[in-house]
Amino acid sequence: MAAGGISAALVGKWTLKVGVRKAMLTGGALFGSGLAIAGMGVQTHNVGLLYGGAMLSGLGYGCAYTPPIQALINWFPDKRGLASGLVIGGFGSGALFFTPAINSFAEKFATMPTYLGNSLEVVIQEGRQFANIGGQLQEVVYATASDLAKLPYQDLAEGFYVVGSGNTGIATSLSIMGGIYAALIMSSSLMIRRPADGYLPKGFTPPATAGSGLNVPVDNLLKTPQFWLLFSTASLLATGGMGLMSVAKPMIQNVFTGSMPDLVTPTFASAYLMALAAGNLGGRIVWATVSDKVGRWNTFQGFTFLAAPIFAVSPFLINSCVMDPQGPMASVYLGAFCASTVLALSVMGGVFSVLPAYEADLYGSKYIGAIHGRFLIFASVATILGPSLLLNLRRGAESQAMQELLSKVDPQKFVHTFGVDVSNAQSLVEAKTLTISKLMTIMPPGTMDPSPFLYNSTMYCMAGLVTTASVLHFMVKPVDPKFFEKPEEEKKQ
Repeated sequence: MAAGGISAALVGKWTLKVGVRKAMLTGGALFGSGLAIAGMGVQTHNVGLLYGGAMLSGLGYGCAYTPPIQALINWFPDKRGLASGLVIGGFGSGALFFTPAINSFAEKFATMPTYLGNSLEVVIQEGRQFANIGGQLQEVVYATASDLAKLPYQDLAEGFYVVGSGNTGIATSLSIMGGIYAALIMSSSLMIRRPADGYLPKGFTPPATAGSGLNVPVDNLLKTPQFWLLFSTASLLATGGMGLMSVAKPMIQNVFTGSMPDLVTPTFASAYLMALAAGNLGGRIVWATVSDKVGRWNTFQGFTFLAAPIFAVSPFLINSCVMDPQGPMASVYLGAFCASTVLALSVMGGVFSVLPAYEADLYGSKYIGAIHGRFLIFASVATILGPSLLLNLRRGAESQAMQELLSKVDPQKFVHTFGVDVSNAQSLVEAKTLTISKLMTIMPPGTMDPSPFLYNSTMYCMAGLVTTASVLHFMVKPVDPKFFEKPEEEKKQ
């Protein structure tokens, strides 16, 4: 995603030069090849191949993303919001197809790890656990029932497993998906075309704009304050959604599985992920259509007014549910949390779909493909900033919670379970041998699991970012006419 936003900015002018079809054809080939190479990286445990494939897919995304937006906005200048919403909604709907498809392929090609039983003599070396298997020391890991509940596999028993003995099936699945995506995108590129210059739907008269119907050249884009204000607003709005999307499944499991195990099952978590994807897709179409009715400025300002309280109230919903999981309101709080986060994802989807039409309103539609490519860097910023910010905030909260638990744990039980003194706990944490869920198994009765509360600071931070976005967007005004292309310059294009 980050590579796609950057590449869209870099190849924006190139896509205008070569045309919609060649740009999409190239993008499809690169995107499919990137997935296949990423699959090779997973199979060989080669991080370089994995990231190289992801970068290549991102480059393909950048080539294929903006050309259809340019084409549809030119075909439907009277319904720019709906036009961009349909294109970007189609892009977002990929999650609805990709998630179940790759899960199905992975299930078909997966092999389960070797189970060694619930009791085993282990040796601790540099924080890692080893066992004598067939006369050789092999690394093992102990999976608790809580750990296994987070996995999509059935009938796995609590106990020791040989590290590296299983296969998720992801490598083969990525290669297959790469072929499917390449075939679909490349075949679609042969059927799309742009309307003739000057095309207008019958009965449609373009509204008067600050530039009197002219367009802002790409080279003038960064000189306008509107670009920086709108770019910052979109980045901050999308950061919350990207961060939420990156941890959606582990969050629903870490927060609610332990408190409501009968309700929050792996099936529930998968359904929640699908609901988030549906919210993202629905937001792209619905909010884009709404923007045609109420205007792009009002829609974006509405996004900020809606998202800020959603993030701010999430810790309350989590705490209310976890503190009294058997209470009559627990399921209501859980439903409210799920519904509000789905709504937050719809806002993120709306940001992506409304933005191209917003840009066309501000800068004219002639160069919208290249202009939107520059704006797409916001997606890269949000893709990196959202998960990184959330991860760092959660890591800090997790470290603090771990230290509090270690101060209360029985030292003898800790040595018996993990083979080292409490003072060496950090080495176990770094090796991922010691986690909060494993530490909770030896804590004194009545000790509260801090896992559900690790995301509170993150949610408050996201609410603050969206509030900042609201202030910035309030300053977006029409573009100064001096930045628009002069009539004689336009004739030369």
